[in-house]
Amino acid sequence: MADFSQPLIILTALLCGMATRAMGLPALIGYLAAGFLLHELGSVPGPWLAQLAELGITLLLFSIGLKLDARKLLEKKVWGTTLLHMLISHGLLLILLVGLAKLLPDLGLSMVGAAVIAFALTFSSTVFVIQTMQERGELQSNHAVLAVGILIVQDLVAVGFLALTAGKVPSLYALALLLVIPARPLILKLLSICGYGELLTLLGLALAIGAAALSELLGLKGDLGALLVGAMLAGKPKTKAMAENLIQLKDLFLVGFFLSIGLGGWPPALLIGVAVLLGLVAAGKPLLYFFLMTRLHTTPRTAVLASGALANHSEFGLIVISVAATVGWVTSDWSAALSIALSISFLLAAPISKASHGFYREHRDRLLAHRSDQLMGTYQPTDDVRIVILGMGRVGTGAYEALAPAWGRKILGVETSQAKVNAHRSEQRRVLCADASAPDFWVRIKLDEVALIMLALTNHPENLLVADLVTSMGYNGEIASVVRHEEHAAELRAKNISAFNLYGQAGTGFASHASDLIATHGSEAPE
Repeated sequence: MADFSQPLIILTALLCGMATRAMGLPALIGYLAAGFLLHELGSVPGPWLAQLAELGITLLLFSIGLKLDARKLLEKKVWGTTLLHMLISHGLLLILLVGLAKLLPDLGLSMVGAAVIAFALTFSSTVFVIQTMQERGELQSNHAVLAVGILIVQDLVAVGFLALTAGKVPSLYALALLLVIPARPLILKLLSICGYGELLTLLGLALAIGAAALSELLGLKGDLGALLVGAMLAGKPKTKAMAENLIQLKDLFLVGFFLSIGLGGWPPALLIGVAVLLGLVAAGKPLLYFFLMTRLHTTPRTAVLASGALANHSEFGLIVISVAATVGWVTSDWSAALSIALSISFLLAAPISKASHGFYREHRDRLLAHRSDQLMGTYQPTDDVRIVILGMGRVGTGAYEALAPAWGRKILGVETSQAKVNAHRSEQRRVLCADASAPDFWVRIKLDEVALIMLALTNHPENLLVADLVTSMGYNGEIASVVRHEEHAAELRAKNISAFNLYGQAGTGFASHASDLIATHGSEAPE
């Protein structure tokens, strides 16, 4: 007789994920809900689901390693904000949980259990932040970069916890993992051979699984080994491309983990009530984040927007609790309870994050009072600007160089990376490090004197966001933007913005270049 349990699990996860996605929430809430629904239907997961979940966690940690940028993480506003927030919030949550344990003896919560649960609740969600920022075209903004940096540091702390709970003492043979460093050139050569398609994804999968298996043999937790190997390979364009390829695969495998939480069944009614309370607590996270960020020299606007995005609990917290349950520090019911708390925190975080832009605009003058002395000098006006180029990558730099002979120092380039700004300045270009999506930047420029704003950003929603912002601030000059798709060009033209299709109009530039080559050899076009 045919077994329809596996197709039913997949179909239920798909439908529930699509339903929550349509409501503007991360699909993982749907996967958790699907698990509880399948439990009510009497579905029993096969061993394939556990294997899928384990592989998803391994790929998650390997991907984190591939994306590590030590320079960003070593900024005090990143690691300082993260560690102080985790320390303070852990203390406050521990007090809350101990108080609940005293009031509700039936919880059966020990001090160790309360400490682990409080620790799991200190994390914020990478899935929520990245999905939210991508949809708004803000993934390259200062507040998104700061929020993602904080999330990565949190993930590293969680990995340390997972390594401790493994109960393994690494042998001296574990140092053999360092052989990845001299082998790095060979691995990078293999990456170049693989191109950018399925071979690159397959190689990433092989490296992650191989690193985990080798680590287990050497007495090190497999997931930690995957993270370390990923970190040793980080920093190259091809490894970044591999991380991008693995994102969908990793998310697909993590579906197994979220489903398994719900399939474990509902927690007791008392624990459901506690879970609702813990979910509501996440709404208080932005207050502490904002205070710490501004004390560590983050601009108030960046602090408000980054804090709003981090107002939630994390899927990584579920992994921490799941591991803690296997070693007996908490009961298995807490995994289901924290999944409810996570879902509630997402329901709260969505409107908080969405409202953060309006909140800053409304209270800007009061919030600016929280600037540190170090930041005061960055709000000086920028004079004598006629052309502004946003995004000084290859396209923006090419436009700057083409216009420079006629406009000289009246051109202002804008970049979010200080390293890129320093490189441009060394080439005698006038470039500022700023977030063009921030009103605070545009108030420094006399918009009535600007003749042209060129949007050379790589993200279409971000270009639209900036165009709408400067228009709302009274700018009446010309706006030109690069696009990659004709439907995006039509959307821009509807807003009276000139669109240059990088693909559609690239052929004209290529033909012009080819004509110049022919001319240098004395050839003429036919009549």
